[in-house]
Amino acid sequence: MTSIVKGRPKVPWRIIGWGGAAAALLVPLIANAPWSLSDYIFAAAVVAIVGGTFELAMRKSGNAWYRSGVAVALPTAFLLVWINGAVGIIGNEGNPANLMFLGVLGVVVVGAVVARFDAAGMARAMAVTALAESLVGVIVFFDRPGATEPPGLPGVLVLIGLFALAWLLSAWLFQKAARTK
Repeated sequence: MTSIVKGRPKVPWRIIGWGGAAAALLVPLIANAPWSLSDYIFAAAVVAIVGGTFELAMRKSGNAWYRSGVAVALPTAFLLVWINGAVGIIGNEGNPANLMFLGVLGVVVVGAVVARFDAAGMARAMAVTALAESLVGVIVFFDRPGATEPPGLPGVLVLIGLFALAWLLSAWLFQKAARTK
């Protein structure tokens, strides 16, 4: 059911978002993927955390820049967890070098909490997270863990660079939000 806002129907985004998330969790089942019960529980937990955090962020601020910063940061964190857990970023998912990305996620979570989710503080937290992601790239470049496994050193560095750019984009969006208060 949609409600009417100023003469036009309001799109039920919450229903679409959570329905889409539930449908995405059914895809591996329909595709007959070799997932165990723990895989589904992990996927549901990650989706619930990301979706719940997104809901809270939307309630925190009506600022479009702030919401955009969240809309970049959350999928970035989600993909970092998902790719790392599914196949690994550095070598395979069992490569202990992938644990460095937990540090990156720790930086973003601690930074957001310390910033109290304020736009200016979130901008700094995302910038520091980009720095942490880049530091992982520097370590990988010099130490070369998993360099012989797909996607190889260049592929890993490009992927890490893309994550760092996404964190920087989020930082920029939060900075714009801080300036438009």
